[in-house]
This record gives sequence, C-alpha cells and structure tokens, in this order.
Amino acid sequence: MSNGSLDKFIYDETGKKKLNWNQRLSIIKGVASALLYIHEEFEQVVIHRDVKASNVLLDEELNAKLGDFRLSRLYDHGSDSKTTRIVGTMGYIAPELNKTGKVSTCTDVYAFGFLLLEVVCGRRSLILQEDYSNSINLVDYLHKSLRRRTIMESWSAEAGSNSKPEEIELVLRLGLLCSHHSDKVRPNMRQEIQILEGDLLMPEVSDVSSNL
Repeated sequence: MSNGSLDKFIYDETGKKKLNWNQRLSIIKGVASALLYIHEEFEQVVIHRDVKASNVLLDEELNAKLGDFRLSRLYDHGSDSKTTRIVGTMGYIAPELNKTGKVSTCTDVYAFGFLLLEVVCGRRSLILQEDYSNSINLVDYLHKSLRRRTIMESWSAEAGSNSKPEEIELVLRLGLLCSHHSDKVRPNMRQEIQILEGDLLMPEVSDVSSNL
C-alpha cells in the first residue's frame, strides 16, 4: 500500500506524518467495516487474532485495509472455536484467552478497542512513565482520566484540525467499552459501527481498571 502502515502515522515522532481528525475517524470506520465483514458477512467466521496499527495498511487516499492474516482462525457460523495456543501481540490480547484458550470475535473486538484508543491518543498501548521506571496500560490511563473528568485532554494534538470534541469523546468511550475485561460487555462490530454512525446510543462505560 502506497502510504504504508498506520503505526507509521500515529507513532511518528518526527511530526512529518500527520492525520487530522476526519482521516483518523475514516480509518477507524474502515477497520471496523473490515472486521464486521470477516466476523459476520464472509462465508465463515474469521478471527484475525492480531488487530493492531502495524497491520492496518493505508492506500494513497488513506483508506484503511486490514492486513496480515497469517495468525487468523476460521470456523463455521453458529459453531464454537476450538482451543488454540495464545498468539498475537502483547497489550492487545484479551484476558479471557489466558483462561479459555478460545478465540472469538470478542477477542478481536478487544484488540480493536486498543487500536481505537491509540488512533485517537497517538500513543502506544503501554505508556512509559516520565522517569522510565514503569509503564501504564493505556486503558488504565484513560479510565483514570475518565474518573477525573480529564479524558478530553488525552487525544492527540495532531488531530486538532477539523476535530469535533463530541466525536472524539465518543470514540474514546467506545474504545474503553471494547477493551472491557469482560467479553460479555463488549459490543460486536455491527453495534460498534452503529454507534460510530450515530444509529445506536453509546452505553455507559464503567470504571473497570484493575489497577485503580
């Protein structure tokens, strides 16, 4: 793809590659549509198992394409996935995988939640403290911000061009909902798209951070 992968934009420390808010939101919706297709609309259920910024490719118009299906698993609609070894990228692996070993559409949703937060905040899923002595999970960081009513201070300044605060807050809250520790609370991809399009009300996000 002509513009490479998404991580080159959202983690760019040189400031040369910038994405405004409309571009970020369009990329988020593009990845959401791709996940909806492989989860519900393809002839079999496809679990990607490695949804992250470096696996989102951008064309010349910055349209998003979900790539790298090497770790994906397929199973029939209406059936259950089999136990499998845990694969993926640290920071994006759903907590239930450590207990059940079973992938599902919910495990992709969990990783997508982190991706949403990274795209909005311009930060990686693990944030180093200023003295480099420790790191904090991005979800925990944002739950603290939500509790302190400072969550709107978390989004990337580079997204400032044509940004809409109500859309930014919606996506931040949706990212927190998708990355909920309980798979039963997470919305499916169809519901997420409806929320992003304003066709479904956003549920309340409870503070579920284990580190608070």
